[in-house]
Order: sequence, then structure tokens, then C-alpha cells
Amino acid sequence: MDIPPEIIIKGAIRPGSVYYFPSERLTSTDSHYHVVINRNPFTEQVILLVCGSSRVDTVKRRNRGRSPKTLVEVTPEQYSLFSDVTIFDCNNSVFIYTIEDLIQRLSSHRLECCTTEMPLDLVKLLREGVLASPVIERNIKAQLI
Repeated sequence: MDIPPEIIIKGAIRPGSVYYFPSERLTSTDSHYHVVINRNPFTEQVILLVCGSSRVDTVKRRNRGRSPKTLVEVTPEQYSLFSDVTIFDCNNSVFIYTIEDLIQRLSSHRLECCTTEMPLDLVKLLREGVLASPVIERNIKAQLI
């Protein structure tokens, strides 16, 4: 029996949920890991996702002069789905989606739900990185407080 995409997303979304999909908001057409950082995504209007990159040096170079707290590196030892160190740019790679967006992507086979959630201590670092960012809008930050 196939579980409807709406049930899959709505039944499992929580802080630390990880989705793997290509984003039209990136220059790359490759799929990337996106982590939910909302405190209670099921009841909120928008879902805040931070996108990871394996191009650690490029992301660091792009953010030279900004607080290192806004760049969160995660190793495979910290999150077992990663095969390489992955960096989360909490300045430029924070994206807003709705639950309906995620359901639509899953319905059209353009999104994979990862079965292993990111540990909450890492989610906390991602939230702190977004809050420390000088470029993220206040209304986005307000969702994380």
C-alpha cells in the first residue's frame, strides 16, 4: 500500500527533518540536503530549510568577513547520511517553503525524505547561525526565537 505524500510529509515533519532535492533557488541543478530548522514546522505557515553544500572552501570564501557562527560544518561522524563534510551557509542558503511545496515535490518524485533526522544539537547550531546572520530578515529570525 502506497502512503500518500501528504501523510508522509505532514506525519513526519519536525525540527531536524532532512529532505534531499534539487532547488531552483541554487545555481546547481544537483540535489542537496535541506534541513528543517523551525521549532514546530507542522503548525507554522512556512518551513525554513537550510541547504548544505560539500563545497566547504567555496562557501567559506564567499562569506569571508562574516561571523564564523553563520557557517555550520557537519561531519559524517555527526550525521551519518553525509559521506563528506557538509557546510551550511546560514547567510545565503536559508530557503522558505510551505508544506504544500514539499508535498508537491514528493508527489512529482523531485524530493526524497531522509529517514535519519539531524540531531537537535546540530539543528540548534543552524538556528543560531541564522540568528547571527546579518543578511537574514527579521521576520525569518522571529520564527526561530
